[in-house]
Amino acid sequence: MPSQPPVMSFFTLSRRKPAEQVIPGEGVYLRPAMNRDFECWRDLRADSRAFLKPWEPRWPADDLSRAGFRRRLLRQDRDRQDDQAYSFLLFREQDHALLGGLTLGNIRRGVAQCATLGYWMGEAFAGQGYMSKGVHAALRHAFTDLRLHRVEAACAPHNERSRRLLERLGFQHEGFARAYLLIDSAWQDHLLFGLLESDFLGSAPPDR
Repeated sequence: MPSQPPVMSFFTLSRRKPAEQVIPGEGVYLRPAMNRDFECWRDLRADSRAFLKPWEPRWPADDLSRAGFRRRLLRQDRDRQDDQAYSFLLFREQDHALLGGLTLGNIRRGVAQCATLGYWMGEAFAGQGYMSKGVHAALRHAFTDLRLHRVEAACAPHNERSRRLLERLGFQHEGFARAYLLIDSAWQDHLLFGLLESDFLGSAPPDR
């Protein structure tokens, strides 16, 4: 009796793991964090702590330590290998200055083909258009390399800067979630946003 050909599953058809690489943007680029980034990352996060604290989960006691950074890299490498999340640092192209970071996380394959976008920016670089360009590069990666159908994001109702960034990039406001995330040691409400692959096609990098 002849052997049966392998069955192609819908749940694996669109999965394609890209090689780790620099992701270019307009005057910025993304790449996974490396051990050599520790000092720049630590200094930027330390200098921006008060600026970031209202928008992030509570930092572990050793968050800015070299050991904590190594654990972070190991977790990010494992998540990338398992196609669960893709984390990047954001750099300025002209001088390779570290600006912030982004993550395409909580990836759901199968019938969803979806990820959740998160990002942070160093205080010294906020409001200069860098994160808009970094997120645009990440979205292009999400829809072309990772073959995602949808990217979701959330922000606190009083985070005007983050809300404007998402709207400028074409995200649609889709809902309101009560006590959605544990941020700065308190459960906080969030606005929910979504962007489809079809929304993004043909868009150009934003000016700001």
